[in-house]
Amino acid sequence: MRCYDYKVKYPGKECQLDQDEEWITLVSEGRTEKIRLQDYEKLYSIPGLYEEVIYEQLQCNSPQVVCSMLKEEIEKTREQAAGLRVLDFGAGNGIVGECLDKMIGCDTIVGVDIVEEALEATSRDRPGLYDGYYVMDLSKLDDHKEKQLAKWDLNALVTVAALGYNHIPTRAFLNVYNLLDDGAWVAFTIKERFLSEEDDSGYKEILHAMMGDSLTVLQDRCYCHRLSLSGEPLDYYAIVGRKNKNATVW
Repeated sequence: MRCYDYKVKYPGKECQLDQDEEWITLVSEGRTEKIRLQDYEKLYSIPGLYEEVIYEQLQCNSPQVVCSMLKEEIEKTREQAAGLRVLDFGAGNGIVGECLDKMIGCDTIVGVDIVEEALEATSRDRPGLYDGYYVMDLSKLDDHKEKQLAKWDLNALVTVAALGYNHIPTRAFLNVYNLLDDGAWVAFTIKERFLSEEDDSGYKEILHAMMGDSLTVLQDRCYCHRLSLSGEPLDYYAIVGRKNKNATVW
């Protein structure tokens, strides 16, 4: 068991908040601080905090779900997973990359996140995991960013729990998708709400347009991404497919 020099206090089960409003209280050195669960800059800056809250307390298993589905589809084709060159988009502090490495055994894993603290946390907690890690905003793709990613000859895109809630905008997702060659593997998760009539992120429209056209879906699954602070399951979809052609950038 890890030892921390802080204590986390959670709201009561009666706390009914939307996912992007959830918060915890951190007690350290006699001081208390309220931290939103989507304040990634703060969560990543404190060693072990993200893992303790999201994975241990709230039982997140999205990386395992996505990696197992991707591995299963790769094995069906008899292609070699060892030849996989993956872009982990919204890589955070490296938990998904670690899962890709352990469960699939990729040739190359490249991380991208918009938060500088994500790179710092990955370097601190999982040094050497990524072959390259970039802090960049891919909703504004330019020649320099494109060249940085193109040199890796990526043939797979993985993004876990990063679509919607203003994390990865639709334009950034489409820009990255269109960097891949046809035939590339694509695996991602998205909250059930963002595929429904309640969607306010734009993902419902673009994903429905892509599926069966620019993207062939090989497997999809509704599953519990993690628990909410009130103990309710947060349902997401995991989708694995292959790129047919570039998508229209909306």
